[in-house]
Amino acid sequence: MVIQRPIVSEKSAMVTEKNNQYVFRVLPDANKREVKKAVEQLFEVKVKEVRVLNVKGKRKRFGGRMGQRSDWRKAYVRLHPEYHIDFGGGA
Repeated sequence: MVIQRPIVSEKSAMVTEKNNQYVFRVLPDANKREVKKAVEQLFEVKVKEVRVLNVKGKRKRFGGRMGQRSDWRKAYVRLHPEYHIDFGGGA
């Protein structure tokens, strides 16, 4: 599966409300076509546009040593206006 998990944050919530976009963490070698196909099959929606970007890992201190978190890839998926995805986070 190309999609690893949805990213739920304040920024992703704002993007969802304004532009009907959803944010996912995807495999490092995933391309736009693969992400589009995976989202359409998994959530049964129609994808309008996909943007992918690489996120560089931060340099962090682990105990007394410096280390670096792993790099990862993020995808912004815009759906057609009549579609939406519900992740079931309602409380």
